[in-house]
Amino acid sequence: MKVATLCVLVAALTRGALGVLSPPERSYKILILLPVSTRSHRIVFMTIAEALADRGHKVVMLINQPKSSTHPNIHEVAHGLPHRQHEKFNMFDMRKSSGGSTNALVRTLPPMARDMYQVPEVKELYERRKEFDVVMVDALFNEAAYPFVHELPFILVSTSGIAKSDVLGNVLNPAYTPSFMFDFPSPMSAWHRFLNTLSSIVMSVYWRHWAIVPLIQKEISAQFPELPPLLDLERNMSLALLNSHFTISKSVPLLPSQVEVGAMHCRPANPLPQELESWITGAGAEGVIYFSLGSVARGNSMPVQYRNLFLQAFRRLPQRVIWKYEGELEDVPDNVMISKWLPQQDILAHDNVKVFITHGGLLSLQESIYHVTPLLALPIFGDQPKNGRFVRDSGLGHFLVWEELTEDLIVNALTDIISDPKYKENVMKMSAGLRDQLISPKELAVFWTEYVIRHRGAPQLRSPAAQLSWVEFLMLDVLLLLHLALLVLYFTLRRVLRAISAKIFGSGGSKKKKD
Repeated sequence: MKVATLCVLVAALTRGALGVLSPPERSYKILILLPVSTRSHRIVFMTIAEALADRGHKVVMLINQPKSSTHPNIHEVAHGLPHRQHEKFNMFDMRKSSGGSTNALVRTLPPMARDMYQVPEVKELYERRKEFDVVMVDALFNEAAYPFVHELPFILVSTSGIAKSDVLGNVLNPAYTPSFMFDFPSPMSAWHRFLNTLSSIVMSVYWRHWAIVPLIQKEISAQFPELPPLLDLERNMSLALLNSHFTISKSVPLLPSQVEVGAMHCRPANPLPQELESWITGAGAEGVIYFSLGSVARGNSMPVQYRNLFLQAFRRLPQRVIWKYEGELEDVPDNVMISKWLPQQDILAHDNVKVFITHGGLLSLQESIYHVTPLLALPIFGDQPKNGRFVRDSGLGHFLVWEELTEDLIVNALTDIISDPKYKENVMKMSAGLRDQLISPKELAVFWTEYVIRHRGAPQLRSPAAQLSWVEFLMLDVLLLLHLALLVLYFTLRRVLRAISAKIFGSGGSKKKKD
């Protein structure tokens, strides 16, 4: 039996190195937990789920979105709780309030932790959790799902890029690693390094030890009093799959347990519906502008003054515009097509699409780079301003602020992006780097998921630094001992030197007095 298992492992390594995954040793049972997620998070997880299901694995997903998969190997369990229904959120209203999104999380996450395990389907799934070979958890906002991972191998999937690196024992240096929300010019000045360090510490302390996790912990402890603390459970993760890649973000040192699978949801284009294809090709040499604010910020939530600005700006452009807009619009120019849903990747891949007006969500940014389309970024909240600055600083397009928008500003930015070839060239170079990989990100995610299962949690991936306290990690106890040793040495040498000095110079002084 051991020889057979060894052969399977050798075959997996050999074929994996060639970019071809070997067949799995058996059909695994995989539990994927994203009870709090947006549609964009769902896209990342569904990519992994379908890739695993295609290899014969049985995948069960706990979700807060309507069921959508038709794959026979994927079973979705919707908890149906109303606490985090993103379609009810107005992202522009949250933008007006500095603590709007955080306050919403404080109001909704602890009640969800209280109510989720009372849902019969969730309760039944929790009771049979040990049937699964591995558990996957969404890294953002899902601490309430950690009871599922107790005594089981689990993988954290970070849809927002590199996150919770310190939990794995890899504390990234804030001198050059941007925090989740902010990005400063590189190399950072002393002031920027201070701000970056401060924001990293404050965000972590606020979320994990003050405002959010303690409230969730209180609700979980009331239901599972024997369970270890949530943050202790989190430290037992085997692997982190990161929706990032060094070609489209800052290059930072990562552990073997941190695997970059950024843009794994990106794919070659499918043929467009005839109406869309005709509209795009019919634009001629002037081309098409694609406008979408993503899956959370609905078009009809856009304040009227901005809506009117875009309508007037588009009226002045020679290009055609495809605008993803949920709702009705009056006085739409003849060169603008409105639709509630659009096949975004297939549109971005079209040669006649010249620029993508985007909110700057990470998935939209990755898709635009993958399909070689320059961007006009209009961030709304969260990490989107950081992504917008990346677009500007990398020469991929322009970055505008909503409060500063004017009709001329929109027209001039779009005209510059379309007419200046440098933007297209910069996106093309970055896209080439992103696509130039030995093994596709999707295959990489599948390989490492199966690796964790084959190696029963893969404890060899874990850094010993993950078990250290902050005092031990920063060597504060050692530094204190060194300082004490130096002080003892200093005072000892001082006394010795004084004694020697007194013996030499003191006796000489006595002789002079006698003379």
